[in-house]
Amino acid sequence: MRQLPLHKAAASVRFEELAPVAAFPVIPGKRWAPGWWWSATTGRHVVLGSAAMRSQLMLLDRDPGVVGLAGRPLRLVWRDGQGRVRSWVPQLFVRYTDGTALLADCPSVPGGGGERARLAARYVGAACAEVGWVYRRLEPLDPVVEANVRWLAGYRHPRNAGGPQRMAAVQEAFRNPRPLTEGVRAVGDPMAIWPAVFHALWSGRLTVPLSRPLHERVVAGPGRPAGVTGGEA
Repeated sequence: MRQLPLHKAAASVRFEELAPVAAFPVIPGKRWAPGWWWSATTGRHVVLGSAAMRSQLMLLDRDPGVVGLAGRPLRLVWRDGQGRVRSWVPQLFVRYTDGTALLADCPSVPGGGGERARLAARYVGAACAEVGWVYRRLEPLDPVVEANVRWLAGYRHPRNAGGPQRMAAVQEAFRNPRPLTEGVRAVGDPMAIWPAVFHALWSGRLTVPLSRPLHERVVAGPGRPAGVTGGEA
């Protein structure tokens, strides 16, 4: 462990490459335990501590502006107004293409975390602002959006793209918006093409309205050009 002023650490430390400074707790009786998320952005695993954190990781992993992700890679320490030493370990560190960063916590319910979390948010937010970072408490996702992204995340690995030629054919089939099933059948064998379509939706090469349930008749349209990775649909 090393302790540095935040302004020095922000300029010199690649937090997205660090291991957690504190383990996520295992709470008896809970249905969820700490685990790992394989990131399509980095090709590495990110430690996570809750289902709410996994949901936020799914969204961030699709964001074309994100280049790095890490779970609990730093602890912030400060003195409060009474001179008492306080500390907080944000759940997520996110690095963006412009070099800026996001520190985030992922409450499982709106406004969750208690008074200590809300107090820490004020101090951590102020510290981040001084170094050009952002701190956020990422509220739970809309259930429909979460379900759609979770399904698409199952096809996030590049192997599902089926190669450049298949992906180009998929994008061409949806150059003009049409129902998913029509575009799939226009390309070829549905058993082979559906994984590529879902990967294209995950990576943003195709787009659908994620606020509505995903099904075979949903209309999909063009997204980003081939060769551009990551991103939101």
